[in-house]
Amino acid sequence: MSEQNASPIRHTLTVPLADRSYDIHIGRDLFEQTALWTSAIRSKQVLVVTNDTIAPLYLDQLLSHLQDFNVDTVILPDGEKYKNLDQINSIFDVLLEKAHNRTTTLIALGGGVVGDMTGFAAACYQRGVDFLQIPTTLLSQVDSSVGGKTGVNHPLGKNMIGAFHQPKVVLADVGVLDTLPERELSAGLAEVIKYGLICDLDFLAWLEDNMALLRERDEAALGYAIFRSCQVKAEIVAQDEKEGGVRALLNLGHTFGHAIEAHQGYGNWLHGEAVAAGTMMATRMSALLGWLSAEDVARVEAIFVAAGLPVNPPETMTGSDFMRWMAVDKKVMHGQLRLILLKGLGQAVITADYPADVLETTLASNA
Repeated sequence: MSEQNASPIRHTLTVPLADRSYDIHIGRDLFEQTALWTSAIRSKQVLVVTNDTIAPLYLDQLLSHLQDFNVDTVILPDGEKYKNLDQINSIFDVLLEKAHNRTTTLIALGGGVVGDMTGFAAACYQRGVDFLQIPTTLLSQVDSSVGGKTGVNHPLGKNMIGAFHQPKVVLADVGVLDTLPERELSAGLAEVIKYGLICDLDFLAWLEDNMALLRERDEAALGYAIFRSCQVKAEIVAQDEKEGGVRALLNLGHTFGHAIEAHQGYGNWLHGEAVAAGTMMATRMSALLGWLSAEDVARVEAIFVAAGLPVNPPETMTGSDFMRWMAVDKKVMHGQLRLILLKGLGQAVITADYPADVLETTLASNA
């Protein structure tokens, strides 16, 4: 990302949340366009949080644009299994040791784990300080960096400890995806596909037509996919910031997927891989309820396969395994497990109104 090759922003959109509104910038060479993001830093104090995979790639480059600030850094171990309170304390340790005050700004430089943990630390430190998101994976660019969900995992459940805390700006630089492993790219595509399935059939068709380009990292295709994903999420978050209603639709496949992640051990299945398998389970359950045709199910399976994603849960997981983890899902209300299902492709619903035997059949089948 050199000054000479810097290109203009391709897309900018706003998450409209009154006085907490913020911009998402999507393009290449965004680090160099410092006016986009340093203007959101309100004092000289800055803490950059990253991990030991991303730091050698992009930390020095980021720091070169922060020379006018007093910057400290925290480099976390990479991996979902480190998304816990012990690592959050390592962030607090530096904030306190370096005497950061309430005007400090935290910058998350990394994927979803770094973003969620940095945001949670920012939400908690002195009861709330500013933070910026610089997501470095496709999954974090299209999903976790937008909307203000922050938190950590617990051995008994994924993302059960956290807070809603919105960033000041999000920089989704397609250039950093050049170094993203293929498996991680596919994992991000699971969340992109989700947006088409829940509410945008035209986008789903576009993804079917352009999946090969996306997997080849075509810049224009990636830029549009990130833009449309963020646009859908921003519209939903604006309606329901704290997931009291419609925002829960963004969790299509996640109830099953979180159970897979927790049961397999955090990090053994990537989040997007678990979401893909979980979305197929939700799709098949929707078909059992008579809401989708066999052709619909085949179409959903085909796009996940084209994205390089699993379409079945682990063979070793039983129905009782799923129920044990799903019992602590955040969508359990008054003892009822609410699920996001598909009334049709592009038409997601949240419901607890389904026969128990249909859920049991879904959980018992790995085919």
